[in-house]
Amino acid sequence: MPDMASLSEYVAAKATELEVPGAAIGLLHDGIEEYAYHGVTSVENPLPVDATTLFQFGSTGKTFTAAAMLRLVDQGVVDLDAPVRRYVPELKLKDESVARAVTVFQLFNHTAGWSGDLMANTGDGDDALAKYVERMATIEQVSPLGSSVSYNNASLSLAGRVIEKVTGQTYEQAIRELLFEPLGMANSYFSPNEVMTRRFAVGHNQKPDGTIEVARPWALPRAAAPAGGISATAADQVAWAQFHLGDGRGREGQRLLSAELLARMQEPSVEIKGSALGDFVGISWFLRDVEGARLVSHGGTTNGQHSAFVMVPDRGFALISMTNCEPNGPQLNDAVLGWALERHLGIVEQDPEPLNLSDPELAPYTGTFETIAASCEITTNKGGLLLRVNIKPETLAALSEAGNDHGAADGQPPLPLGILPGDGDRYVVSDGPAKGMKGYFARDETGTIVGVHVGGRMAAKVR
Repeated sequence: MPDMASLSEYVAAKATELEVPGAAIGLLHDGIEEYAYHGVTSVENPLPVDATTLFQFGSTGKTFTAAAMLRLVDQGVVDLDAPVRRYVPELKLKDESVARAVTVFQLFNHTAGWSGDLMANTGDGDDALAKYVERMATIEQVSPLGSSVSYNNASLSLAGRVIEKVTGQTYEQAIRELLFEPLGMANSYFSPNEVMTRRFAVGHNQKPDGTIEVARPWALPRAAAPAGGISATAADQVAWAQFHLGDGRGREGQRLLSAELLARMQEPSVEIKGSALGDFVGISWFLRDVEGARLVSHGGTTNGQHSAFVMVPDRGFALISMTNCEPNGPQLNDAVLGWALERHLGIVEQDPEPLNLSDPELAPYTGTFETIAASCEITTNKGGLLLRVNIKPETLAALSEAGNDHGAADGQPPLPLGILPGDGDRYVVSDGPAKGMKGYFARDETGTIVGVHVGGRMAAKVR
């Protein structure tokens, strides 16, 4: 097994190579914890990243919302298969049939089908989630309920509102009592007012000239808390991994969740055909198989901060990696994960080799595809495809209203895509910072391509 220094040395060398200002990594294998800390919290006001440094870990927070809901299921307060309206009767959506039928379970496997990236800052009050759910009446139903997977932040905010309604508490207080406190996670926080009195990392963006600048704003809107609004130390993230590698007991041995429900979180509920998210969705967790090992994961992204959280439950392994730079942070997360899987488990994930196709063979995959937030243009490119993603003006306006210019998210270089062998509908990013990211094209009953799965979201073909 590698010693502490080898992990630290690898992280330091790779982070320096990729120009990532700061990183915190935790590794757990067979009950032994290792940590590596690198760099600084901010290029403007630098403090060394250490064991006390809080990072935003973004959407891994969805797994907290799911686990809290399952605790309520275990207590008999919530039925996973019940309609959401049993608990939030005021729910209104553009499609009334979906509003009536969507279940609590469907909020956690991204099959609700409505546009999932509703960007709405509904304030910092205790009514933030209630106001957000009211805004959901304005979002479009993109695909039929339960028909396909498309990453859905709005579903998780709605799930947070379910938790508020059944507990009579704010979402944040419910999570503290249901999870943070019994798991001994004393260094996990929601509120900027809590975080700002401690050592914390800020996000950064890399400008086109290569320089690194602080990303602003730091905080997410409060209504996004159930979808990914927690900041924590690396040790608290490892504590979260320990819980999910266990049998549902807390740090003091108390029963928090039945072993059956904990295991169900990691069981496939719907297939994703090998997208950027994985091969299957469990209950919030994403699942993929590599060399016979089942990886259970959920990363996260906030403004200039990126995290990875990956477990191999059968092997008692978990890795968490939190970084504070866009776009280099995800590259560091991927590199550390690959290093750790090979060094500890002997797992080496091979990059798939794409096909070299003619323009006529590629033509059906080209066109304009859209989500609520972005437009994707796909054209042919030297035996493969080229994907250009442009943030929609209304989305940029919403981000600007929240004080966030989204840094490097818009106007990035196009992504080269290669079609993979097999059914012809899966692709891989073949070069650049996102190399290895996978997705697939969706067809209707006639075999016509009607959408593309990009970054976990289904973009509908519009022309």
